[in-house]
Amino acid sequence: MKKFIYSLVLVFTLAVSTTNVSAANNNKEPKTEMTAEQKVQFDKIVNRVEEIRNMDKSNLTRDEKKALRKELREMKDKARAMSGGVYLSVGAIIIIILLLILIL
Repeated sequence: MKKFIYSLVLVFTLAVSTTNVSAANNNKEPKTEMTAEQKVQFDKIVNRVEEIRNMDKSNLTRDEKKALRKELREMKDKARAMSGGVYLSVGAIIIIILLLILIL
């Protein structure tokens, strides 16, 4: 019975804490402006994405399509890094919460 109560408390705590974490991300903080160099790089990324989007991909081989997808993923990561901010996945947030619960 004691284990059941502890398990129930753990589930309830995780349910409430994940709601609080998602609610905490809605705060409006001023965004930092990009430098001129970052804007140029960002424009290059946007132009390349548009080129890829407008390409006729039906004539490409499987390896070429795979290379395009990889290039798009890399450009997406660069664009996220330029925009600033820290991105945590849901799994990472859950692991952090569990570690905090175990430590405290």
